[in-house]
Amino acid sequence: MDDVGESKSLPENAYRPLKPGETYAPYVPTSAALPEATPRAILWGALLTVIFTVASAYSGLKVGQVMEAAIPISILAIGLARTYRRRSSPLENVIITGIGGMAGAVVAGAIFTLPALYILKLDPHPWQTIFICLAGGALGVLFLIPLRRYFVRETHGEFPFPEATAITEVLVTGEKGGSQAKLLLQATGIAAVYDFLVTTFQVWKEFIDFRFVPAVNGLAEKAKMTLSFDAVGFILGLGYVMGLRSSMILVAGGVLSNLVLVPLIWFVGRHVPDAVYPATMPISEMTAGLVFSRYVRLIGVGAIATAGIFGILKSLRVIVSSFGIAVKAFRSGGEAHLERTDRDISVMTILIGVVVSTLAVAIFLGTLDASAGGAVEGAAGGPSLGVTVVGLLLTLLFSFFFTTVAANAIATTARNPVSGMTMLTIIISAVVLLRFGLSGRTGMFFVMAMAGMVCTALSVSGQAITDLKTGYWLGSTPRQQERWKFLGVLVAAAAAGITIHVLNVSYQFGEAATGDARPVLVSPQAAIMKTLVENFMSQQPVAYLLFAVGAFIAVVLEMLKVPALTFALGMYLPLELNTPALVGGVFHHLITRKAEREGGEHGQSMRERGVIIASGLMAGGALGGVFGAGLRLVPGFSEGWIRTPFFDHDAASQLVSLVAFLGLCAYLWLGSIRGRRV
Repeated sequence: MDDVGESKSLPENAYRPLKPGETYAPYVPTSAALPEATPRAILWGALLTVIFTVASAYSGLKVGQVMEAAIPISILAIGLARTYRRRSSPLENVIITGIGGMAGAVVAGAIFTLPALYILKLDPHPWQTIFICLAGGALGVLFLIPLRRYFVRETHGEFPFPEATAITEVLVTGEKGGSQAKLLLQATGIAAVYDFLVTTFQVWKEFIDFRFVPAVNGLAEKAKMTLSFDAVGFILGLGYVMGLRSSMILVAGGVLSNLVLVPLIWFVGRHVPDAVYPATMPISEMTAGLVFSRYVRLIGVGAIATAGIFGILKSLRVIVSSFGIAVKAFRSGGEAHLERTDRDISVMTILIGVVVSTLAVAIFLGTLDASAGGAVEGAAGGPSLGVTVVGLLLTLLFSFFFTTVAANAIATTARNPVSGMTMLTIIISAVVLLRFGLSGRTGMFFVMAMAGMVCTALSVSGQAITDLKTGYWLGSTPRQQERWKFLGVLVAAAAAGITIHVLNVSYQFGEAATGDARPVLVSPQAAIMKTLVENFMSQQPVAYLLFAVGAFIAVVLEMLKVPALTFALGMYLPLELNTPALVGGVFHHLITRKAEREGGEHGQSMRERGVIIASGLMAGGALGGVFGAGLRLVPGFSEGWIRTPFFDHDAASQLVSLVAFLGLCAYLWLGSIRGRRV
């Protein structure tokens, strides 16, 4: 541990692009040989994976919100490190966080899709749900590894990596102790209490929209122009780490969707008396939110998909180069000529893993017939060989394609467009497979199984790139991280599949069925996927025009040299989740400018303190969300347990929310500019 002294911080160039000829020296030097994948790290990582998977699966099905796992686990890793006579190294903590982080990733893929099979009364066996999660997670890791060099090393400083930054700061400041750790704990505590109270109880309104002002309400009613704001600490910290430019592009996408496209569609559509597909009600009767979800969000999906294609093309050179390096290393008998911090698992291992996964998926898809545990009882036989091959190719294609989308999205905004990409998978797969004669209950099971694997691959790859970037900053060996990711996927897949099956015994997913007295877990995302696959396997038309509009928006952005995926994510996500990020980006700009004017040690201290506080706000917000989700599992829980007298009075409640959020902003500003270098 002598290589990592108590006073050592991340290098000054950790978060910025490198100058010509400049290199990045990680927190733990490349020449160091600290413990990494030790039994304690592996066991704690596996145990925390089980705990967070079970909790996340239940909370996600109950309230539609998956618990953030990686950031809380990084905080737990710091605490666990101090319980041993030999204090755990920062690289062991990276392994714990990397394995445990698979919990939230696998659960997100599982709960978005698998409950739809139960809602459709297809009743999959537990081994089928486990396999879907395991196959998708394995593909996500395997397809992500060739992208590591591009996103982690070659484009150093070009992507903000907000979540990886927060995890890295937690691990570094926890390792150092002293005033930096106190500042991080202070910011974490403030955000945890703040976000826990505002998102769990009826203290004050979480969302600010100023609809209580007559002029604002009139604009919303008459023009469907709405602007709302999620006043929580997590997104404020997220925006700070993203920086001003990325947060502005993100919000610009939201502005186009909510303040241009929604009013435009409503203005034209209000004169049409009938419903316009894909909606089922006239546009004149819709709220701004319905116009956004029924039409504009599909435009955002088209933009994300097209931006993803551009991302693949941009990274193709480095991907090919990475394979070239791996092949040379294989021919020469190893990777001894590469730095420890640049060694991936071998190309042969990747190829074998892909081949084995492909064969397993092919066998699984080929057995989805009436004999599959009664899952599709009454179906007229299983899928043909042609359908199985097409389904396999689509699964592999989408998994590989969306791996790049996920990595780019997470690296830029820490948000993964899981639901949009899964919807796109269902739509395209259903349309293609219908042409091969697959339909009915067998078709629905087949498509949802594909969607489950793709969704899990998408989610896992996004989390994996976060962990690999954290390891890059700290000096981990990528090969060690990549190997043990498969353990995290395996444990999380088993825990998620069994948990969903057990919950189905005691609960019903989606909506209450007639004559079924079991309590309901609303499973909002899976309910949407169920409706989607039902419609398309019943040969409903596809809103190609909306996807095409989004695609051309992405093309225009690329022509203007604007990051298309960031903008597209802003179009797709609700605007209230983007606007606080812009506030954080503005504060990042102001504090950075002030630090430049101050210069010297004090200026460097401002930059460091700003990142630490922002990381603490993200960590605290994630912890607050975990506490809130856990409390909702308590029988008889009510948001009214803590309730202020003014909560239902919009004017008072939103103004209090605004003042409280401004207090967080003041804390971020004052906490950054005060104090000396720590």
